Order: sequence, then structure tokens, then C-alpha cells
Amino acid sequence: MERYKEELKTLFNRIPRRHSPENVKEINNIANEYEAILTKIEAISADYEKSTAEFFPELDSIRTKIKMSTDNKASKKNKDVFFDEASGALKDNIEGLLGILTGSVS
Repeated sequence: MERYKEELKTLFNRIPRRHSPENVKEINNIANEYEAILTKIEAISADYEKSTAEFFPELDSIRTKIKMSTDNKASKKNKDVFFDEASGALKDNIEGLLGILTGSVS
């Protein structure tokens, strides 16, 4: 479990704050890596499967916001807002999973 905690902390620290084409690519990579870790944790036990279920729909919402931040029809300001929302939500999501891993579920 310690390995997953460390990987999650590393991902958390990699989440970019500013909207740019490079950062969109990076946050998408982080979301993919996070989903892979989340799937591995989910498979550990029935308790983890129940505890992690809430994170998958949130991850879909984060990806939607990331995609919205690349919409050519959106203004620069709206793109920045969508990216900031996605970035913040991804951080919250990772923190939530870390909380489960350090909590009572085993």
C-alpha cells in the first residue's frame, strides 16, 4: 500500500496549475496514471472496491473539464477556468483516495 501512496503523492505534486497545451497533455497523462492506480487499488479487496467506486465518476468529470479547456470555441478565460476546475478536482480526488489508504479500510 505504501507504494501506491507514494505514487499518488508524486502524481499530486505533478498536477500543473496553469493552462497551456503542454499542461493539458500532462494533466491527461496524470489522469491516466491515476486511473491505473485507482483500478489496482480497487482490485485489492471488496472493501477497497466499495470505497473507490465514487472516484471513477469524478474522474470522468475531470476529463470532461480538461477537454472543455481545449475547446476552440471557448474564450481564453473560460479555458483557464475549466483547466483550473479540472486541476483542483483532480487534486481533491487524489487526496480523497490517499485518505482512504491511510484510513481504516484494509
